Amino acid sequence: MTEVTPEAIVAERDRIGTFGALQFRNFRLWFIGQTLSMMGTWMQSVAQGYVVFQLTNSEFALGAVTFAGSLPTLFLMLFGGVAADRIPKRRLLLMTQTTMMVLAFILAGLAVKPGVLQVWHVAVLAVLLGLATSFDAPARQAMAVEMVEDRRYLMNAIALNSTIFNMARVVGPAVGGVVLAAVGAAWCFGLNGLSFVAVLAALLMMHFPTAPAITVRAAPVMSQLREGIDYVWQNVPVRAIIIIVCVSSIFAASYSVLLPAYAQDVMNVGAVGLGALNVAVGVGALVGSLVVASMAHFGHKIFVLAVGAIVSPAALVFFAGAPGMPFALACLVVVGLAIVAQNAMANTTIQMLVPDDLRGRVMAVYMLTFFGTVPFGALQAGVLAQAFGTRIAIGVDAGITVLVAALVFLTAPALRKLEY
Repeated sequence: MTEVTPEAIVAERDRIGTFGALQFRNFRLWFIGQTLSMMGTWMQSVAQGYVVFQLTNSEFALGAVTFAGSLPTLFLMLFGGVAADRIPKRRLLLMTQTTMMVLAFILAGLAVKPGVLQVWHVAVLAVLLGLATSFDAPARQAMAVEMVEDRRYLMNAIALNSTIFNMARVVGPAVGGVVLAAVGAAWCFGLNGLSFVAVLAALLMMHFPTAPAITVRAAPVMSQLREGIDYVWQNVPVRAIIIIVCVSSIFAASYSVLLPAYAQDVMNVGAVGLGALNVAVGVGALVGSLVVASMAHFGHKIFVLAVGAIVSPAALVFFAGAPGMPFALACLVVVGLAIVAQNAMANTTIQMLVPDDLRGRVMAVYMLTFFGTVPFGALQAGVLAQAFGTRIAIGVDAGITVLVAALVFLTAPALRKLEY
């Protein structure tokens, strides 16, 4: 990999276009394969939430199943980061992605015959998926650097990674809603299983130069884990960013758990309407990721991070009180755009700051704020919605997120002064 100074990054960033990172073969393969796979993942997500709510008619059950699926990451994500620094990342991803494919096919098999699939089946498979995700997510994030040989393209690659997620979020829920309404959840689960073939093929086709031995592999696991946590705690900008993302994941992001209840009980729009709500988020997020991908020339990225962190939960407050579907959809477009701005800039900033030998472990801490905190966010959202209603739950959680984000930026001058 080409090592460059921060000054060189600034000097060359005007030359990087919106799709600059696609010039690298490995990243191009990843972009295609992961896009197809993520479309299947979003199809399954839409179908799974709808099935759980249909079986239980309970907002609490929606939160509880998400809690069960995300709980393993709370305990294993940091060890997944250690694994990403010890094991070749492609080999690790081949194992985790294959596991996810098998779980999708099992879920499809259970859903084929009416009356067979039960909520506990969904919860158990969600737990197993959470186990795989604990090792998959840190390796996936850390491998972004290895797929682009020139670090000047790192922010562009990270933003295009967001584009993968958000292109899938536009297409996956839309197709998933139609497939769910037309032929049922089993097809959504089965198509997700098939979609993993694309990313597995991409991983197998990649070529990496022979890497030098990494001395960290010989160190004790707990010592490595502690080293990553110490780095995050002592680096003020990294710590502040992780606090912002953590609070956003616990409170603001919990709205997605309640979307099936919002679609059915608040807006009365059913499965197709649920797909439309997910697509609205995806449309905004896709636009946001493309904008971020083209911002290599923009020198005030922390300002973009701050705007995203404030605007996304503020838009959710309006979404909570939406008088009808058109206004709700418009709010979710803004949510999608702002959350991508926040997360892409957060990810990029951390990746630019962290040394290579700590990348897997630090990205594991970062990803833990996404996945490991989801159980608590999902559970508190489900309890709050069950007690006070879906609208109030979304509004209260969004309000908490706005206040914390503003407080962090006001009290972290080292973050505000950061330039790259």
